[in-house]
Amino acid sequence: MRALPVVFAFIFLIFSQAFAQDQPPALVKTTQIIQEDVAKNKPFIGLFYYDRVSQVSSEVAGLAATIEAQLGDRIQKGQPLVRLNTDLLETDIQLAHTRIKQSDLEAELAAKDFERQESLLKKRGASQKNYDDASFSLSNARMEKQASRQTLAKLNLQKEKSTITAPFDGIVLEKQVEVGDWVQQGNPVMTVGSTNDLFIKVPVGETLLQFIAEGQQVNIVITAFNKEITGTVATIDPRADERTKNIFIKIRVPAQENVAENMSATVYLPISKKQKLSILPRAALIKHQGKDFVYTIKDGKATILPVNIVTYLGDKIAADNPYLAPGMPVIIEGNERLRPDQPVTLGQE
Repeated sequence: MRALPVVFAFIFLIFSQAFAQDQPPALVKTTQIIQEDVAKNKPFIGLFYYDRVSQVSSEVAGLAATIEAQLGDRIQKGQPLVRLNTDLLETDIQLAHTRIKQSDLEAELAAKDFERQESLLKKRGASQKNYDDASFSLSNARMEKQASRQTLAKLNLQKEKSTITAPFDGIVLEKQVEVGDWVQQGNPVMTVGSTNDLFIKVPVGETLLQFIAEGQQVNIVITAFNKEITGTVATIDPRADERTKNIFIKIRVPAQENVAENMSATVYLPISKKQKLSILPRAALIKHQGKDFVYTIKDGKATILPVNIVTYLGDKIAADNPYLAPGMPVIIEGNERLRPDQPVTLGQE
């Protein structure tokens, strides 16, 4: 059964070549193959996760009045998440203001009485006891005044803490309260993951650690969106899985829109030491029956060659086919419409 696809592919190429003979020259653009020292890589499946996660808690108890963020929302540092009801606090704050005014009057009265007793004592018109009592009353009034201001400051701080804010830029992973819930001091109201600390965790065999180092740049494809990004090897987990002996590689990636924790990604990690490989742009690749090919030019005609990709390098690939020699031209524009042996005309490179 395996011979059938090969036969069909051979027949396809024969008909394509015959068809190409009657085609006018195609206008194409080319670039030259180069060689570089790069390592072979291999795709591994990893999972997204937030390395910095905070269970945002309330510093004060209160009734949840409004919820300012919902599950999945992106939030900024300092942005309100939950507001607690402050009606009782507002009443206490007004009362504290009244007491401050009262203590100010009492302190002012005590100061006048002290000055009077001090003056009489100097003229020997007052007793030492009356002077001492006035001094004590003044000190006590000043302390009451200070205590009233401290009480107001505490109430204002409680009011400020009644608005629970985001500790950093992030995304809401869990929401633990709704409007009308009683929030206990120290209980979490939301779980937030830092968007600046987005990682992918990839399990690899222990034998590959010799080719992986912190700081390496690696290519990544987000499975859900088929989106290509670049990540950086951040750390290597110091503990191996007891059963599989796999070790987790942590890869830092830039903040991404619509990426959920535990979504999958394909990470291309090195599996060999660096070696001389042929480098060519992805734009040169065409696919036929799931295989990769490129077109080069020979005697003014398009010549198709299979490509064995061993490394992905962003918008380029590395191949180990010995016939892909440095300086060989490969077609990067117009190749999608070509047929083998079709005449070609070079456009501007």
